[in-house]
Amino acid sequence: MVKALVVAVLAAAFVAQTAAALRPHIPLLLASTAVSLAVEGVLYRWQRGVVSLFAKSQADLTVRHVLRDLLLVVGLLRVGEQDRETAYAPLVAGLLAFYALHCAIQAVSVLVRRTRTLPVITRNIDTSALRLSPAPPALLRRPGPRLLAFGLPSTAGLLATAATGEPAVAAFGIAVSLGLALKGLYDLLLRLLPGRRPAGEQEVLDWFDAWLAEYRPTVGLYFSGGASSAYQANMWLEPLAQLRGRPLIVLRERFMVQKIAATDVPIVCLPKVSTLMRLEQSSLEVLIHPSNSGKTSQVLRIPTLKHTFVNHGESDKLSSCNPYAKAYDEVWVAGPAARERYATAEVGVEDKDVVEIGRPQLDAVRPYAGPPAGDRTTVLYAPTWEGWDGNPGNTSVIEAGENLVRALLADPGVRLLYKPHPLTGSVDARAAAADQRIRELIRAANREERAPKRTAPDGELARLTRELDQLTTASFRASADQTERMLHQGAPEPGRAAAVARATAAWEEAYWAALPAFEHQIVTDVRPALYSCFDQADLLVSDVSSVVSDFLASGKPYAVANTSGLPEDAFRTAFPTAGAAYVLAPDAAGVPELLDAVRHPERDELARERAGLKRRLLGPDEPVSQVRFDHAVQALCASAREHRVRMADRSAAELPAQRKESAPATHA
Repeated sequence: MVKALVVAVLAAAFVAQTAAALRPHIPLLLASTAVSLAVEGVLYRWQRGVVSLFAKSQADLTVRHVLRDLLLVVGLLRVGEQDRETAYAPLVAGLLAFYALHCAIQAVSVLVRRTRTLPVITRNIDTSALRLSPAPPALLRRPGPRLLAFGLPSTAGLLATAATGEPAVAAFGIAVSLGLALKGLYDLLLRLLPGRRPAGEQEVLDWFDAWLAEYRPTVGLYFSGGASSAYQANMWLEPLAQLRGRPLIVLRERFMVQKIAATDVPIVCLPKVSTLMRLEQSSLEVLIHPSNSGKTSQVLRIPTLKHTFVNHGESDKLSSCNPYAKAYDEVWVAGPAARERYATAEVGVEDKDVVEIGRPQLDAVRPYAGPPAGDRTTVLYAPTWEGWDGNPGNTSVIEAGENLVRALLADPGVRLLYKPHPLTGSVDARAAAADQRIRELIRAANREERAPKRTAPDGELARLTRELDQLTTASFRASADQTERMLHQGAPEPGRAAAVARATAAWEEAYWAALPAFEHQIVTDVRPALYSCFDQADLLVSDVSSVVSDFLASGKPYAVANTSGLPEDAFRTAFPTAGAAYVLAPDAAGVPELLDAVRHPERDELARERAGLKRRLLGPDEPVSQVRFDHAVQALCASAREHRVRMADRSAAELPAQRKESAPATHA
């Protein structure tokens, strides 16, 4: 509705300006031009979607600005006497010169951008040898806002001339616009000088090869995906950093460099396949893949590397045993259940290639310490998203979410934490709508709560938030491009990783302490993390997803919503992760009994089943998962080294025969 209104007002302003210029009618010309300029400001400040729509319709800002100035000139010519047309000719020439400069600035801006688009983007690596520099001002890189800003003096001058009849005012405005354009063009041209450019493509590639030779990476995390999928890689950052050897993170999309969470592990982004292939000549031995993507097949072509699929979470969904997994040398899973899942699925993954490593991320999850200690039972409702396959049993949000939340909020002793999956509603609009209704239920419950609030240590939490942000969030200018960010994200200071871990632990403690004990929470920010919510919860309510498998590490009670339409026995059989769960129907009728079992452990009939299922899903408690993960990495690295030796021996044996075949024949 708002977008349509903005478009209508802008269209009406241009129609009125056209009529006023042709008639001519100076007051209407002034008013319609002023309205048109005001709407342009609204578009670029609050309605960027409409800007894109205009651009697709070949009516971008350049066209609109030229039309606006042209109508002003037409109005001046129509209102002026015949002998004054000659006086307005220089104004037209000045406008033409300004628009020519605008086109020249855009052309040079593109050239500057190309010199700053490097074949390799990095984080946590010293790039001082690449002559990186701050980016040009954003105004010089964005044609629409630039034309609006630089052209404003000329438009204002033309308006003043239309009102006063003095051509000198318009001439002054056009001169100011020309001066701004010339200054912008000069600033950009300076950046094209040899001494002002960053290193060229071949120079950067040579530098990258030298860095690989010096750092000598052994194991890498390979990731490619969309902006919302970064969490799949982020969950493996800490386990990767704790491995023996020299870890590396390999990305393919430039935007993903800033999506990766705080880490001291070197990050390289290699957008082009030709650049990616340079890893073949490096010391890198193993790549770990937390997800499948279209670009995964490109890196699988490197014969010197071994590849393993670790997934970003395990569940009973079909996506946890994707046939693509057979493309990897090994598939690493948490426990025996996943091994059985691959065998049952018959997707081509051989049992000898499956390695059980546990879930290293879960080593720090606090174990069960008894029933709720206070007068509140904290329940974490963490539903998954709707998925791509349209299966109604994927998420409980649509069919059961509101019923579950109402039933939990109806118990005055419950404190609810609602943490929906980040992709909830991205496929099915019903899920998005249900999610919003659930949030409103929680907000309404908080408004109705009459319990006294505790004094929250807001000052301490704010201080810890600033400290953690300084450690984990790079500070950039709003106009910084990738090259400028790369300049400021060089080698990390020693001890930064340990400092981040301490600051995170302190922040989480302060965050939970700052919240009123009775207040329900909607948790959607990056912090607190899911596993921090695990530690606060006495009970989990979720769907068939990896969240259930991960929560089993705590040993606490959990419930799974059955929205599949299957009877409970068939549901438990179809989804082994629900084998030790309290199964809830879509109407949430079993919530009171569930809460009773949580508060009175002697009535918890599934405690023994949870312990057994934990071992089956996540493997043994000893050795811890991080140790098993490291052992698997070292074994696969050794296999990669043995493979390289065999390849080298084979090449050495074949070389004499090739030389003999290529040698010229001799005749007596």
